[in-house]
Amino acid sequence: MTLVSAREQLPEVEADPPVRLATPSLKAVVRIVAIVVACAIGLYLAWRLRDVLRLVVISVFVALALLPIVDAFDSRVRVPRAAIILALYVTLAAGVVVVGVVVVPSMVKQVQQLSRDAPRYTQDLRGNATFRRYDDRYHIADKLQADARELPSQLSRATGPLQDVTVKAFGVIGQFVTVLSVAFLLMLNGRRYVGLALRLTGSREARYRQLIVDINQAVARYMLGNVAISLLATVATWLVLTILGVPYALSLGIVVGFFDLIPLVGATIGAIVVAFATVTVDFPTATIVWVAFVIVYQRFENYLVQPLVYGRTLNVNPLVTILGVLAGASLLGILGALLAIPIAAAVQILLRDWWANRGAAAEAS
Repeated sequence: MTLVSAREQLPEVEADPPVRLATPSLKAVVRIVAIVVACAIGLYLAWRLRDVLRLVVISVFVALALLPIVDAFDSRVRVPRAAIILALYVTLAAGVVVVGVVVVPSMVKQVQQLSRDAPRYTQDLRGNATFRRYDDRYHIADKLQADARELPSQLSRATGPLQDVTVKAFGVIGQFVTVLSVAFLLMLNGRRYVGLALRLTGSREARYRQLIVDINQAVARYMLGNVAISLLATVATWLVLTILGVPYALSLGIVVGFFDLIPLVGATIGAIVVAFATVTVDFPTATIVWVAFVIVYQRFENYLVQPLVYGRTLNVNPLVTILGVLAGASLLGILGALLAIPIAAAVQILLRDWWANRGAAAEAS
C-alpha cells in the first residue's frame, strides 16, 4: 500500500467554521446601558441609605429569630398575635434588666475584692520557687500589686466617657425602637407581605416559597440555638464555679454565657475573664481545674451540642464562617459577628438552590 492510497483512506476532517462577530443591535445596546445605569443608581441609593438598610436587615433577623416562639404561642393560646409579640418584648426587656442588675454590682465587688487581696495573692505566688526566681529578676509581684491597687480608680475613671455616651443615647434608643417596630410589623403581617410578593413570581412561586421557608428555618434555628447553647454554658459555668467556691458564680456564669454568643472567640474570652476570678480563691488549683473544664466543655459544645442543636442546615464552610465573622464584626461590631453565620447560611441556601436549578435547566435544554 502506497502512502498516497493510505492518505486517501483517511476520513476527511471538517475544518472549524469561521467565527463571525455580529454587530449588536441598537436595542441590545440600549438594554445594556439601561442595566448598567440601573445598577449604578441602585448602588448609589444603597450607599446613601446604608443606615436604614442596616436597621432593616437587623429587624428581619430579629423577626426571623422570634417568629417560631410567636407562632408556637399563637397556635396554643387564644390571644391576639400583637399581644403575644408585646408580651415577648416585655419578657426579653425584663431579662436584660435582671442581667444588668445581677452582673454589674457583682463585677464591681469582684474588682474591689481582687484589689484588697492582691498582696496576699502575690505572696502565695512567691511561695513557688520558679515564680520567685523570675520575680526577683523582673519584679512581677510589685507590678501586679500596683496594677491591682489601681483597678478601682480605673473603674471609676471609666465612668467618665459614659457622659459622652449618654449624649448619643437618644440616637441609639431611636434605632432600637425602630428595629423593634419593624420586627413587630414583620412578625404580625410578614406572611401576608411574603404572599403578596410571591404571587408576582408566577410559575416559580412554589420554588421561592420553599426557599423562604428554608432560610427562615436556618436563621431561627441558629438564633434560638445560639441562645440555648449560651444558657447551657451559663449553667455549666455557674455549677463549676460554685463547686470551686468562687464568689459571684452566677454573675460570672452570665458573663460567660454572654461572650459565648459571639462566634469563634467569645467562649475563649469569657473563659479568660473567669480564670482571673479563680485566682482569688485557690491559686493555682482552682485555675487549673477551670482551664481543664473549659477545654473539655468546648469540645463537648463544638462536637456534640452544636451539631445537635443546629443540625445540617448551618453546615457552613469554616473559612466562610471566619471571613463572615470578621467582616460582620468590622461592619456592625458584636452584632455583625452574631449575624455573620446566619447570613452566610442564607447565602449558602440561595447559592445551592441556584446551582440545582441551573443544572436542571441545562439538562432540560
